[in-house]
Amino acid sequence: MTQKPVFPGVLFGAAYYAEYQQQGTLDRDLDLMSEAGFTVIRVGESVWSTWEPRNGEFDLDWLQPVLDGAHARGIAVILGTPTYAIPPWLQTLHPEIAAVDAEGHSIGWGARQEMDQSVPVYRWYAERVIRKVVARYADHPAIIGFQVDNEPGNNLPHNETTFQAFVAWLRGRYGTVERLNEEWGLVYWSHRISEWSELWRPGGNLMPQYQLEWRRFQGEQTTDLIAWQAGIVREYAREDQFVTTCISYSRPQVSDDELVASLDITAGNPYYLMQDGLSADVDLPRRAEWWHTGPWALFQWADRAYSSAQERFLVTETNAQSIGGPWQNQPPYPGQIKQAAFALVSRGARMIEYWHWHTLHFGVETYWGGVLPHSQVPGRIYREVAELGASLERIGGVLDDFAPDADVLMLHSTDTKWSFEFYPPLATDDGGPDRNSYGRIADAFYRGFSEVGAQVRVLHSRQFAEMSAADLAGAYPVLVAAAEYVADDATLDGLRQYAEAGGHLVLGIRTGYGDELARARRGVAPDRLRDAAGVWYDEYSNLAEPLGVTGSGGFELEPASQATAWVDVLNVEHAETLVEYEPTELGARAAITTSPFGDGRVTYVGTVPNRELARSIARWLVPETASSQWRAESPVTVSTGRTGDRVVTFVHNWSGMSHTVTIPADSTHVETGERHAAGSRFTLEPRGVAVFEVAGSQA
Repeated sequence: MTQKPVFPGVLFGAAYYAEYQQQGTLDRDLDLMSEAGFTVIRVGESVWSTWEPRNGEFDLDWLQPVLDGAHARGIAVILGTPTYAIPPWLQTLHPEIAAVDAEGHSIGWGARQEMDQSVPVYRWYAERVIRKVVARYADHPAIIGFQVDNEPGNNLPHNETTFQAFVAWLRGRYGTVERLNEEWGLVYWSHRISEWSELWRPGGNLMPQYQLEWRRFQGEQTTDLIAWQAGIVREYAREDQFVTTCISYSRPQVSDDELVASLDITAGNPYYLMQDGLSADVDLPRRAEWWHTGPWALFQWADRAYSSAQERFLVTETNAQSIGGPWQNQPPYPGQIKQAAFALVSRGARMIEYWHWHTLHFGVETYWGGVLPHSQVPGRIYREVAELGASLERIGGVLDDFAPDADVLMLHSTDTKWSFEFYPPLATDDGGPDRNSYGRIADAFYRGFSEVGAQVRVLHSRQFAEMSAADLAGAYPVLVAAAEYVADDATLDGLRQYAEAGGHLVLGIRTGYGDELARARRGVAPDRLRDAAGVWYDEYSNLAEPLGVTGSGGFELEPASQATAWVDVLNVEHAETLVEYEPTELGARAAITTSPFGDGRVTYVGTVPNRELARSIARWLVPETASSQWRAESPVTVSTGRTGDRVVTFVHNWSGMSHTVTIPADSTHVETGERHAAGSRFTLEPRGVAVFEVAGSQA
């Protein structure tokens, strides 16, 4: 990160495309935005063919009235570079920039992000339009920042130029083919190469080490694209203007902690299922990785966004209404717009911006609901958005320098995620490879913590490696390595050191089994952690059906607690067994064990816990939470953070019925200014959310 953007409170607004509107609507739109409390809009990022309708012919003045009108109403602007959707004339002039898929076919035109953005000829045209647009408007007083590109990393291009760049990357990384042969184990299946030119294309590859390095290389392509664009923009930007991009965390070419290194602030796009998708008392399946379902998943997205730079972030897009296709219509229940926004703010959001202002009348996203409906007559959604704008203005003043709290630290390994997408340990219900194995394992732990009220800080493995284990143990009493499969010796040793320094280390399946190239380690599993954990194993099994478990040693289990998907057949040396499997012919007994180590403790979870078991683990690890202090139980959640000596608390009711909490300390309701004494009861309306502030010695 370069510099922190300076602005007070929480920015609020939407993406706005006057170019999609009919003539004569601009002043009406901006007036409605102002009345709704908008403080920011994003513009310009999707219409390269409007900026440059023909090769070298630029139309740059059309945005001027939008910026002037916004500035006159006190609405700031984020200007996007229009490089993710290229114009047809460029497709026709240079068809070779089309991205090639793994089967060697060019991706067809007619969507967006169909090109390989590393191709030099693409970069030449992209740089030209970036410079034209940014030079024209950088000095406009409305503009507070720039978004470069949009949701980058949508494809894994297999173009010949990209493959040759990959070979050059490998040569720089390994030096000789002999070393590559050795490190990748290419003696297997007669894959040893004698010249770099003999390396096969990735489309037909089945070797896990090759695939992991291919994904790492691909991640660097997106990181380089964004850094390159940010560098161009900064040649024109003022010192008070920030540079960001908007991240879709499910994009295959994104390594987010590396991606944000060249940016001033992280920004991303959380989309989520509304209605019962935001009900804590209803369990719905997630239909896609990017489509977050359940309040816990919304909090998880925010914690992932915070993790990119370990800083607060911007929400550049989120849904005001339904998301997806014309068959996926779930507008929010009353109150859910405010609920979702406050949830994101409670975990670090500095801006809430909708995609987008008006619901489109054409294009593939015609039924992706905006703030205004197709009629453009303000309705319930607009009214609730306006109410949210007023609420954000009321609470914004207490959120400067806000930092969300955390009870638990969870590691996130992008390398393991990529490895498991290609070579997964878990199976789907029909017995096929589960490409979402990493998410399935990590989500089980995160959801368990979230549903018992424990707050999580997500830390990338690379970030963990750069930090002092002793400092982390002092700041975070619990560290979860849910599936740290792709890990070098230093990372595993860092986990040991964390426990030695007094932290409670929780190890999940596959942690300590692979090395930095996803090769199976030669040591007894969990390698380098066996003595610390007090258990070892050399057998493991997938589970076709959930397996019942029983608690021992006073470990309290929720009814219906089960092991799912996987069991490590643990041999207990000096650990205490907390949870056992029901007897099976396999002979696996210990499911969860714990052992003191140094000044801390190591707990091993040898399965993927179901919801009930995950919550049981979470309660044992974090018995005291903000939720328990407020005597809040599902469907109520409590999120806290600090600004100076004050604690700011967000209390959500994720249900259609009223619920009551007990206020643990003298507090002020931030929106109303009402004071509430310690021990008093507060009733949350259906789908309600309230923000409280505790100052001074009570915090």
